[in-house]
Amino acid sequence: MDCNTQNTTKPPCSDASSNSAMDDVMSFVVTGNASPLLHEIKHALSQLIREGSESIIDLGAIPFAPGDDRILEEVLGAGEVHAVLSLQGESHVRETSIPGVWRVDHFDENGEQQSRFIEITFLPEILKTQREDAERGLETLAERLGALEDNR
Repeated sequence: MDCNTQNTTKPPCSDASSNSAMDDVMSFVVTGNASPLLHEIKHALSQLIREGSESIIDLGAIPFAPGDDRILEEVLGAGEVHAVLSLQGESHVRETSIPGVWRVDHFDENGEQQSRFIEITFLPEILKTQREDAERGLETLAERLGALEDNR
């Protein structure tokens, strides 16, 4: 559709439709960094399996275009686990279809993305219970069991 066409009964192109079209076009623009990144992920996954060494890749530190993101998403796919943590914004932790490879995205209170990572690990640190939390949990459970026994 020609947005500059005159004498038409259709409304002129809106910013929303042109933005959507531009987003679609831009989703194919690449920097060429997706393939090297995927090789880095493959190497890190090999290290995790052989040596147990975990890796974190800061996607914000790599020049990436929307097409690179698209390639990354298509190659890694979506796995079975998706956790959302709410603390000073939201953190989304998603397993990819490649076991041991996770996407971790952090958003502020306004929903703006603050950081994004690929973690190569058996379980991302953010999902692990911290020792202090487990200690508080033990105290809480002991109190609740005590209250339950007192009510018998």
